[in-house]
Amino acid sequence: MLFGMPSSASSPPDQVSVVIPAYNYAHFLPEAIASVLGQTWAALELIIVDDGSTDDTAAVCARFSDSRVRSVHQANAGLSAARNTGIREAHFPYVAFLDADDRWEPGFLDAVMHEFKRLGPEFSAVGTACARMNSSGELLPPPRQNFLHTGELTATAFCLRNRPLSSSVVVRRNVFEECGNFDPTLRSSEDRDMWIRLTGRGHRFFYLGEPLAVIRRHPQNMSKNAPRMKRNSGLVLRRAWQAGAVPRWRFTFWLRAAAIHYFLVAWTHFDDGFLGRAWLYLLISMALWPCFLRADLVAEPPLFRLRAAAHFLRARS
Repeated sequence: MLFGMPSSASSPPDQVSVVIPAYNYAHFLPEAIASVLGQTWAALELIIVDDGSTDDTAAVCARFSDSRVRSVHQANAGLSAARNTGIREAHFPYVAFLDADDRWEPGFLDAVMHEFKRLGPEFSAVGTACARMNSSGELLPPPRQNFLHTGELTATAFCLRNRPLSSSVVVRRNVFEECGNFDPTLRSSEDRDMWIRLTGRGHRFFYLGEPLAVIRRHPQNMSKNAPRMKRNSGLVLRRAWQAGAVPRWRFTFWLRAAAIHYFLVAWTHFDDGFLGRAWLYLLISMALWPCFLRADLVAEPPLFRLRAAAHFLRARS
């Protein structure tokens, strides 16, 4: 436990509460913790929320004697609820999120906090690009093209795609008092839902195109569930439409958003081995919006759905 932690009222304005929700990831957790404690930006506390783990998560937390580290245990309630517990436990003005199977580069917080200082109080969140690693922690090749560049992200961008990922985002803590916390009924896309609500209420979100967070790809990823991803992503988009995050009268935008949704759903079903459903959702995407003349505006290469179709066809041979 962390003793003598100052209250938020007396905390310097540049201190960060880092929240790691952990559920049965004891084998990955030490690397995540070490990446936080190894930050060049040392003004932080680390809150590990043990979400009812049945493995050695508690023992892993106990191994770290750094006074900035404390752990909180709760009955298993899901990723959103664990993040919300971390927010409630946070003492500092900024809250950063890191999943237990991911890690940060040493300069992550330093770069993000300098962006907050440069941008001023108008900006409520800063996120960075992400690199990828395999289950052993070895870096994977970057995507062939990155269409997302340094600059502001709006509700329009978040309605089109889920970016950036929560492990690369730092938020001013007072934003949650206005916008609410993560929705515990969502078992995926909960970060996208939060960023849409945040920007839909006028809070500004800046994206730094340098890959300073590293996302682990492995078979136990929570995102590896195509039907759940489809259900939750669709629900988040419907909520955004109902809330007017992007005006409802922009009918063509919402058609494009739906087309991208079904395109991504097609890929998740393909990756999970549901080839028939993958084809169905790809065709729905094409029917909703037949041609993207500027595919880069939706972070895809030219003719991206035809490329997907060719890939699906090769998988059958």
